Amino acid sequence: MEMDAAPTNAANTNTMAQPPPSTGKLIKIQSINGGGIRGLIPATIIAFLEAKLQELDSPEARIADYFDVIAGTSTGALLTAMLTAPDNNKRLLFAAKDLNTFYLENGPNIFPRKKAEFLTPLKMLLGVFKGLKYDKIKGLTHDVRIKDTVTNIVVPAVDVKYLQPVFFTTYEAKNEPLKNAHLSDICISTSAAPTYFPAHFFKTEGPDGNMVAMTMLTKEVLRRNPDFNMEKHSADYRHYLIISLGTGSSKQAEKYKAHQCDKWGLIQWLYHGGFTPIIDILSHASSDMVDIHVAVLFEALQCEKNYLRIQDDSLTGKMSSVDIATKENMESLIGIGKALLKKPVARVNIDTGVYEPVAGEGTNEEALARFAMKLSEERKLRKSNLNL
Repeated sequence: MEMDAAPTNAANTNTMAQPPPSTGKLIKIQSINGGGIRGLIPATIIAFLEAKLQELDSPEARIADYFDVIAGTSTGALLTAMLTAPDNNKRLLFAAKDLNTFYLENGPNIFPRKKAEFLTPLKMLLGVFKGLKYDKIKGLTHDVRIKDTVTNIVVPAVDVKYLQPVFFTTYEAKNEPLKNAHLSDICISTSAAPTYFPAHFFKTEGPDGNMVAMTMLTKEVLRRNPDFNMEKHSADYRHYLIISLGTGSSKQAEKYKAHQCDKWGLIQWLYHGGFTPIIDILSHASSDMVDIHVAVLFEALQCEKNYLRIQDDSLTGKMSSVDIATKENMESLIGIGKALLKKPVARVNIDTGVYEPVAGEGTNEEALARFAMKLSEERKLRKSNLNL
């Protein structure tokens, strides 16, 4: 990007989807990693969590009703937009159960598979590939802008004009018109991964014409935003409740080996065996660094149970690709999401980078049920304090 100066409708039962943190005890965050068509994995888990919340509260309960901020990158931003975009009644355009249906119906058009051939590396260098079908994204969230989302969102992108990160947030969009972009433009921009999808140009106009989320909320605390009670929350991460959802990786498959990579040149780093090593390494490293940092921080504060990371780092073959959107592969990715729910809660080993089961915390399904209970109790407390 470059910056210049058929859904399911929920009943309109509550136009205030999320009372502010100052009326409760916790600050609640959900983050979703990028990963192309592998977004089906977190989408499956999100649908399970929303179903649990509906069991506790009402059939109209939606994910956006329970989180103070939802953060997403690339396909995670697409999921974030779908979870927070309002309809004309200020409720949600999509329920979580709609997410997988959308990917199954539109995945082949949004993530068209690049044909592997002899000239593939050269085509990457020349920018011949033009993946992502942007018209599908633009039609998804209508004309909704970021300041109008039902709950706060955070989406990172890169401004290629100045070679620096740009963070689109609901809080900033409400106060800075130049940050109030359309959800569709934000989703397209954060998805513009080099060699996969083209860059996206758009302009925002003024009135005249998963660490990122924690940082953004902490910034609002320090700014003395009235939504955050300084005496109650300060900048203490022990008051944070975080669910972080990965889209899977292939680390345990040992796809790349050092004794082979040390002989690679430019072409091999750009394209090797149907994959793009340099993109894989950079994308995995960034998400893993955030996970390690947050895991260590919460463990140091003795509140590690307030942070739940759900990730599968053993993907192999087609399932580790970001753009194989065949029906067979998409169904397999949904199966991985369902299998993850049955697996034990795991945390990353900071020495090996491998996720290891945590004794005594049960399965991810059981952990999500516990988180759903906390989310429900916090919401009820906030509404009670506001006499809603």
